[in-house]
Amino acid sequence: MSEAPRPISLVKAPLGKRIAVIKGQDSGRFFDFYHGVLTASWPVFVAQLAGFFLSVNLIFALLYTADRGGIANARPGSFADAFFFSVQTLGTLGYGVMAPRSLYANLVVTAESFTSILIIALYTGVIFARFSRPFARVVFSKVAVVTSFDGVPTLMFRAANQRGNSILDAHITVSLAGNYRTIEGVSMRRFQELKLLRASNPLFALSWTVLHPIEPGSPLYGLGLAEMIERDLEIVIMLSGMDETIADHIYARHSYMAEEILWNRRFVDVVSVGPGGQRMVDLQQFHDTVEPDLNLAAPGP
Repeated sequence: MSEAPRPISLVKAPLGKRIAVIKGQDSGRFFDFYHGVLTASWPVFVAQLAGFFLSVNLIFALLYTADRGGIANARPGSFADAFFFSVQTLGTLGYGVMAPRSLYANLVVTAESFTSILIIALYTGVIFARFSRPFARVVFSKVAVVTSFDGVPTLMFRAANQRGNSILDAHITVSLAGNYRTIEGVSMRRFQELKLLRASNPLFALSWTVLHPIEPGSPLYGLGLAEMIERDLEIVIMLSGMDETIADHIYARHSYMAEEILWNRRFVDVVSVGPGGQRMVDLQQFHDTVEPDLNLAAPGP
């Protein structure tokens, strides 16, 4: 007897821009509650909390209606009155209009009061987890460029900290992801690190232009745009550092497809000095590029 096929689900790929299909997942992924809470959007998260709250009250309302006359000042058999009495009990409102008067109703109220303590603790914990989770407000340029820098063809992109504070001991790694075929004919996705002129920044507060010289030994050496597209190459960036305000590590990632790399272009200067001597970054022109003074041929032997 053949084994039933396992479900297929769509998840975000680690490269950031693509959707990957994951096959063969076990059923435990449906119970990964904490991960789902942290990754859901705020509208979905609030809707889930509201749905859970209503579901609990509906269950207890059914229990209350099983005892006709068990709730004082409630219409006998009224599901609406039982539901709103459950809401008042679960929320510890205590208006004093309706109250339990039978042993059965008091037992259900006891169970619901205990459930209320658990729900409040759960809601407080998951909401705090979402608010306290550190995240970076780092913006990357929409495109990367290849232009001449000190006479060497250089891959460039830039990042900026939108918060305006400092990211301490910032580090960045850049990798080239592409399809690779071994001598044995096995196809695989391969990552190759791109060496940078400066991979760390002790005080990342303004704009940071990241440079990778395309010299002999670079995985990009000898490649043109057409070959990069054919091999499905992607530049993957990982940035990490310590946010000085929250005193916690933050991470940011980005990637550039081959079509997002512009040849023979350079970035517009966005850093200036204000009247008071302070440095300013103009993010309105952060993604703009212009033609350099000299055209750049594709690097190669």
